[in-house]
Amino acid sequence: MQNFDYQTPTRLIFGKGVVEKLPAVMAQFGKKILLTYGGGSIKKIGLYQKVKGLLKDAEIVELSGIQPNPKYNPSVLDGVRLCKEHKIDVILSVGGGSVLDCSKAIAAGACYDGDPWDLISYKVKAKAALPIVDIITLAATGSEYDCGGVISRTETNDKIGYMDPVLYPAVSFLDPEYTFTVSKKQTAAGIADAMNHTMEQYFVEDSTLLNDGFCESMLKSLMENGRKCIENPTDYTARAEMMLACTYGCNGILSLGNSPSGWPCHGIEHALSAYYDITHGEGLAIITPRWMRHILNEHTLPRFVKYGINVFGIDASLDKMTIANKAIDATYAFFESIGIPMHLREVGIDESRIDEMAHHIAVNEGLEHAYAPLNEQDIKQILIDSL
Repeated sequence: MQNFDYQTPTRLIFGKGVVEKLPAVMAQFGKKILLTYGGGSIKKIGLYQKVKGLLKDAEIVELSGIQPNPKYNPSVLDGVRLCKEHKIDVILSVGGGSVLDCSKAIAAGACYDGDPWDLISYKVKAKAALPIVDIITLAATGSEYDCGGVISRTETNDKIGYMDPVLYPAVSFLDPEYTFTVSKKQTAAGIADAMNHTMEQYFVEDSTLLNDGFCESMLKSLMENGRKCIENPTDYTARAEMMLACTYGCNGILSLGNSPSGWPCHGIEHALSAYYDITHGEGLAIITPRWMRHILNEHTLPRFVKYGINVFGIDASLDKMTIANKAIDATYAFFESIGIPMHLREVGIDESRIDEMAHHIAVNEGLEHAYAPLNEQDIKQILIDSL
């Protein structure tokens, strides 16, 4: 078991109607609020109007239009400018993980005098950040309970996972009813995203029985409840459990004491969505079974056997390689069954930039240190297999 140093300062407020507590929570941080959100879905479901009504006594500046795969330019830069111009006290992020990821970069950039990209690219370490409160409307990324985010810089095809302890949200509101109107496409992508967060922490060299059990239960819960959410979008029980599973998925609690994995599927997918702006969860679903097949060997076989038996209930008396291959097939089949396109060509990616992306990933993602080390040729082959 590996050493670790862990702290989660975020307060989670979970359940029906919890947004009513927003005024008391926000009052702790000041009256000047930057309200961040995306393309307007929060207005369609009445959450925008609800928030504005609850915070009628506050001074609110708005930053809207934050996109999936949030962009450094304009969203992060605009947010930093607004915070400095209006002397913002606190950021309120309302929406999905992309809005919150962007808000985290804004929070750090607002407390820094230089180019915010210095912080995102780890050239400079953040010394402070504005406090962040969020209301999550999409179960997927787990950004509401972690200290990181992913920011895209379109002009350089960079998509960087930016993490810093100053970026934990102060308070996260999670009301599963706000996920009822999420489309089947985005619900499925959220399931795939959270499942891959779990797998990235499960397929490691050194793990514990405790953490393996957490991960296996997470995966079974996400598959069972995720399917229910797609079949019946207003199933509160299923939406609630899926939402909590997604929240746990990315803050490290599943891997305390484990050796690191390198998060290879995320490393590969970040290039796909940086170059082509595809849906992150769909990209992960496409890549994951191809990565699994590529790294399956005598060394990794025991992990796949355990995964197949404990997650999918595959007969333990079968030949070990048969169990492993059945587990990979079952992973692919599940993603396909919830409506995710399972080939890169289906999401607009052909072979024209495979070499370029493979090189970019090999140079920037450090996957030679992953659980199963990947060089540029390995990465290229996984991308080709995913076409």
